[in-house]
Amino acid sequence: QVQLVESGGGLVQAGGSVRLSCAASGHTFTNYEMGWFRQAPGKEREFVAAISWGGSATKYADSMNGRFTISRDNAKNTLYLQMNSLKPEDTAVYYCAARSRTYQLHEKAIEYNYWGQGTQVTVSS
Repeated sequence: QVQLVESGGGLVQAGGSVRLSCAASGHTFTNYEMGWFRQAPGKEREFVAAISWGGSATKYADSMNGRFTISRDNAKNTLYLQMNSLKPEDTAVYYCAARSRTYQLHEKAIEYNYWGQGTQVTVSS
């Protein structure tokens, strides 16, 4: 199975940018579709973005409004999430997730098998 470790979170001012990373190990990275989710206090885990095993296909939650970009570097076994124009409502724990690759991208947390421990992003107003 694959192990996932997120990094890059922290405190940022509204309007700023952050890039999250997710390092994968333990299995062939290209066997997996990857996703980012987030969870704010008192709320359910929410889909942010997903990317195909080769990186050619991506999918985003409508609420991201083009501010976030998901990417992956298969040579480095790493997933990224570039977040721009951050808002206080983006404050959450951000999780990367993996599932066996198929021909479509997935938005539901229950469809992913492997999860990282999460990294906190706090956006101050």
